[in-house]
Amino acid sequence: MKIFTSAQIHELDKYTIEHEPISSLNLMERAAKAITRSIEEEWSNRTPVVVFAGPGNNGGDALAVSRLLAEDGYQVSVYLFNVHNKLSADCAANKKRLLEGKRTKLFTEVTVNFDPPQLTEYTLVIDGLFGSGLNKPLAGGFAAMVKYINQSPAKVVSIDIPSGMMCEDNTYNIHANIIKADLTLTLQQKKLSMLLADMQQYLGRLKVLDIRLSPEFINQSDCKYRLLEENDIRRLLMARNDFAHKGNMGNALMIAGSYGMTGAAILATKACLRAGVGKVTTHTPKRNYDIMQISVPEAVLQLDHEETCFSEPTETENFSAVGIGPGLGTNEGTAIALIAQIRRTSCPLVLDADALNILSSHRAWMQQLPKDIILTPHPKELDRLAGNSSTNSYERLAKASELAERLQGYVILKGHYSALCLPNGHIEFNSTGNSGMATAGSGDVLTGIITALLARGYKHADACRLGMYLHGLAGDLAIKDIGKESLIASDLINYLPKAFLRLED
Repeated sequence: MKIFTSAQIHELDKYTIEHEPISSLNLMERAAKAITRSIEEEWSNRTPVVVFAGPGNNGGDALAVSRLLAEDGYQVSVYLFNVHNKLSADCAANKKRLLEGKRTKLFTEVTVNFDPPQLTEYTLVIDGLFGSGLNKPLAGGFAAMVKYINQSPAKVVSIDIPSGMMCEDNTYNIHANIIKADLTLTLQQKKLSMLLADMQQYLGRLKVLDIRLSPEFINQSDCKYRLLEENDIRRLLMARNDFAHKGNMGNALMIAGSYGMTGAAILATKACLRAGVGKVTTHTPKRNYDIMQISVPEAVLQLDHEETCFSEPTETENFSAVGIGPGLGTNEGTAIALIAQIRRTSCPLVLDADALNILSSHRAWMQQLPKDIILTPHPKELDRLAGNSSTNSYERLAKASELAERLQGYVILKGHYSALCLPNGHIEFNSTGNSGMATAGSGDVLTGIITALLARGYKHADACRLGMYLHGLAGDLAIKDIGKESLIASDLINYLPKAFLRLED
């Protein structure tokens, strides 16, 4: 699914109107019917409804919804804010339709003073003040209106996007002036801000309504942002040849673990094996020998000459891909071994965890990273790599994308919607995963999966896409049986087979 900017959304509406063809008013009616159906599925006509409509097309949507609800027997009170005495053409047309219908309980057009209605826990508020075209923070009376709604016990449904929220960048927004919806009914597709962590508190439940905007425009338009869905991923899967043997199914090297952090090496190695690679060798300190042999008998062990840490680079010419970082530690000897290892590695390379922490403390080494390298930081690791903390998710995403372009590599910024930042500046969000996966070792599993896919022969971008999706899907399948609270990283490995089977069906 492409994620359009607010400007592109405007062009999509315009293209649909011109080429379907359909009038803008009838397109608004189509959207209003979809919104009304969704509301009526959750609230009966015994629910008192209060609608707050702005002067633009989002307000026009709200007025059309008001009329349709009233026609279906709902007690609807409507407040249209027209403080500048200027309504959009479609908003004015829907005002006329609403008044001609004569079924609304109350209609008030606010031009100067406003006495807000009482909102109880039984009230349903429909927020149609401002939509996706908003480009500056709300202020004055509208800000006060938002705060009044947020302080009330009423349930709130926002049309398209909560009023006060911008489609992309909310860095300089005033968060107190954004509607906190219980349900957001967004039209056609999610907006970028809806995928960012610090905006989730305003969305409530999010439902995407298909209003049949032009598929031709959607397919033809270049887009910086995309949300990966199951159909995108299914076509990436490589078939396993019936005559395959371990020698042609990839040979992966994991450099992982230190004394006290053997678990990270175990998780990454097991995940690598479960992701279908033919053979895995794990380079780890001597003290990890017994536990590794017992925990992952399928892996080949390559022991470092040090007892407790990674201290020496190893040859990689016989390997198809290398993953470095889980449980590695960050002492100076390990840091020197890491940069030496990076310099001598010519096959695809994945860096995670302590490998990233080492680089953040030796930032000059970043210049020595090979083209097409894959980095998998969580937000705090990304902040350290970038050299300063980000104040919000949009800024952090921009820094991750900038890093990918500068390195000509791939950066997976982990989160609920993990973001794959590509060397060309495009960003692809993962649609699988859940909060149960916020647990120690989850990132080690992802590193193992991606390393395995690279060793299998997947292109870098496809290994990242498929790896993110499988990792999240395993988590989604796991919580159906064990719930979010009890999920641990090894559960993700155990459910990887089911994730593969789901995609192969």
